[in-house]
Amino acid sequence: MTPRQSNRRLVPAYLATGGRARPSRNTLDRLSLLRSAGMPITSDVRPEEHRILELLQPGALSLAEVAAHLKLPVSVAKVLVADLVDTGRLHARVPIPEAEQFDRQILERVLDGLRSLKS
Repeated sequence: MTPRQSNRRLVPAYLATGGRARPSRNTLDRLSLLRSAGMPITSDVRPEEHRILELLQPGALSLAEVAAHLKLPVSVAKVLVADLVDTGRLHARVPIPEAEQFDRQILERVLDGLRSLKS
């Protein structure tokens, strides 16, 4: 067996989701930050979901990072993560939109202006 063959999945990726192609929620993004809800892992959790929960035990990861660790397409990981969020096993936070992020240069100018008023 060559190294390339040993990295192949024995089961097609879409079977990990039970054949579903769409997640139950459309709020997840590849940059969504995921963290475990701290619930115990029970026997009703599918193997791929079990691996996701194990990956998130030490801390938060993005959806894209989880997909990379599982060697699954982001679209498949999104379906699995949505199921875990629906059951309360995971918390997902959407990325902060760029429009809501602070512009460092503007903040520095405001700070400079405040400093000039003080002196």
